[in-house]
Amino acid sequence: MATSWVNSAERIGSDLHLELTGPGGRRAALIRALREAVRSGRLAPGARLPPYRSLAADLGVARNTVAEAYAELVAEGWLTARQGSGTRVAERAEPLRPAAREPRKAPPRARGPRHDLRQGTPDASSFPRTAWLASYRRALQQAPNEVFGPGDPAGRIELREALTEYLARARGVRTEPGRIVICSGFAHALRLLFGGGVLRGPLAVEAYGLGFHREVLAAAGVRTVPLPLDEHGARVDRLGRERAVLLTPAHQFPTGGPLHAARRAAVIDWARARGGLVLEDDYDGEFRYDRKPVGAVQGLDPERVVHIGSVSKSLSPAVRLGWMVLPERYVDAVLAAKGDREAWASVLDQLSLADFVVSGAYDRHVRRMRQRYRGRRDRLVAALAEHAPHIEATGVAAGLHAVLRLPPGTEASAVKAAAWQGIALDGLAAFRHPDTDMAAGDGLVVGYATPSEHAYGPALEALCRALPPP
Repeated sequence: MATSWVNSAERIGSDLHLELTGPGGRRAALIRALREAVRSGRLAPGARLPPYRSLAADLGVARNTVAEAYAELVAEGWLTARQGSGTRVAERAEPLRPAAREPRKAPPRARGPRHDLRQGTPDASSFPRTAWLASYRRALQQAPNEVFGPGDPAGRIELREALTEYLARARGVRTEPGRIVICSGFAHALRLLFGGGVLRGPLAVEAYGLGFHREVLAAAGVRTVPLPLDEHGARVDRLGRERAVLLTPAHQFPTGGPLHAARRAAVIDWARARGGLVLEDDYDGEFRYDRKPVGAVQGLDPERVVHIGSVSKSLSPAVRLGWMVLPERYVDAVLAAKGDREAWASVLDQLSLADFVVSGAYDRHVRRMRQRYRGRRDRLVAALAEHAPHIEATGVAAGLHAVLRLPPGTEASAVKAAAWQGIALDGLAAFRHPDTDMAAGDGLVVGYATPSEHAYGPALEALCRALPPP
């Protein structure tokens, strides 16, 4: 152990530069100064410190001040104190020294695709930050105190009232605030309806659809029965003993096209005759380009349809907000499944969205994005006409994606070629129900909404290079 010791104010002040300044008084200042002297190595491990009386006299402070500072540093492990040995710097109080080795490098990030043409997400760079912030500020300023307590599981009344008006105007939905339950998105709605025991399977679904939704249903113990598709949408005439059916009637996912009017009427007749229920996934109903608006099936019979929507396509999946428009007989059961308090959807985000809708900012954003996505769609069609005229794009009258129809037997190689070009996309077969005997042919599902404006042109060039020759 080292035997050197500090025994004079001159050495303390000059060599160690103990400055007893700063908040908390002389005791706190002395503790900070001694810690820093040990930390920097100016007081080495084992160095002996002067007795209380000597250091107090040298520094011009009370003896109790030094005694209390020593005692605290001993308790913290910076110093040791033994009878007959005095107070010393603890041997384990190693000073900070520059690392002898190179700093550890962060592990390299996995490289993502250069071009993201997967379906399902909007252009993240187009999120209306300024308008959303204005709505958030207004909502926060006007929020009653109760907003900051436990939330209503039905959702904020301000949002449910705003949605009642908006959905009636934009989608032809007939409802009232008391029949709307706010959720965090479509998957959450399925978990509440089936995982919460409100509905039971089996459930009829379209033969091509989102696999993630089938996984959510399977996790809830629901068996899904595929319905074949044709150019008019789901073959609802093939409905069997199922008591509920899940459809994407505004724009069949992923093949495209609305459910024919005769089949809309037919599925409502089926629900009335069997006491059944239609689940309507209105996932991108706002985005149509070359056709008249197609209203929601819910408007035909509000007591036989659960209308489910969200802002994940129209605004952003980061805003975890959706809604269920329910027949009256299911409202209490859904609220019971959800619980006594709002545990999923931020109340402040609900109020912000309510203001965003009521102020007209939501309508303006949808109109702007409809024009932008229509331009994206047109550029895709033009690129195919120039570089791959043998490839047909279908389902392009609405939505955020198109299906590129490929020559038979070329889908797998086209997906692989796209990966070589740095493109992320899916083949049509990825959406096929495992139990269906229907085959929609070979194709690529190309999302044209995700890339930013400056990245979209290079993405189209890479896509055309990946397509199979005639």
